[in-house]
Amino acid sequence: MQPMAIRRLGAGDEAMLVRLNALFAVAFEDPDLLGDGPPDPAYLAGLLGLPHMHVLVAMDNATLLGGLVAYELPKIERSRSEFYLYDLAVAEPYRRRGVARALIERLREMARRSGAADLYVQADFGDDPAVALYSRFGAPQPVMHFDLELKDDPKA
Repeated sequence: MQPMAIRRLGAGDEAMLVRLNALFAVAFEDPDLLGDGPPDPAYLAGLLGLPHMHVLVAMDNATLLGGLVAYELPKIERSRSEFYLYDLAVAEPYRRRGVARALIERLREMARRSGAADLYVQADFGDDPAVALYSRFGAPQPVMHFDLELKDDPKA
């Protein structure tokens, strides 16, 4: 594999964001992720224009090797932020070749430059490849994750 280029998506990269989302759908084995198709290009352009949304892709010429989506979350207790690595995937033929590591390293650089206090990511129990990858960068923390219902709940 030739040297990969990692870059942050921005204005004009809506088509690449659609490609990355398709990669996520395959890697996460979630075809419903794409629904009836990609969001409207204007919506995607708006996302890519948000300063707190970081979308990185690893490319080999025109080949999309992998990518990630992270969010910079401003904090109220101090003038700082945290980065949340939300999605990361590498296309199956390019796994175990340093693509994910390179993407995370670039995100770490961005977080440090911004003065962020933390960079964190979640992994599901049983997702051994993700746990092994993230363990190279830090120690797991015992936390619980809750999906809070948005619909009215008569028990609330």
